Amino acid sequence: MSQDCNTALSIGNPFLEWMGVTLKEWSPGYAEMHLPVSAKLGNRTGRVHGGVICTLLDSVSGYSGLYSGPDGPQLRSLTLSLTTNFIDSGDGEVLVAKGFIERKGRSVFFTRAEVWMDDALLMATAVGTFKYLRTK
Repeated sequence: MSQDCNTALSIGNPFLEWMGVTLKEWSPGYAEMHLPVSAKLGNRTGRVHGGVICTLLDSVSGYSGLYSGPDGPQLRSLTLSLTTNFIDSGDGEVLVAKGFIERKGRSVFFTRAEVWMDDALLMATAVGTFKYLRTK
């Protein structure tokens, strides 16, 4: 299901869609999301609000553990913990969030994530713990 960065995949999340987030790449153990920078994402200093960056880190981390292929079951998860480190700030056009699986168990998975400005300036990193939701 991994596609090139010119095509967005179905994200299936109303909040992320409302924000303008697109899922650009998704494969086993990896997810990449993009968010165009706009004034509505800013804080009082005119930079991207930290909550936007945390949302991207949380979302891309979770999606990195949920890939199951086009014919696989739809997986869901809940965030148990997310530790965020803000590294830098800057101006640019697109926030690029990348999530990676570090370890995966039957009911819990562990991730790391990064948010980059224009895929050139590292803005923030995170490590997360997620719990799979059981299907009914």
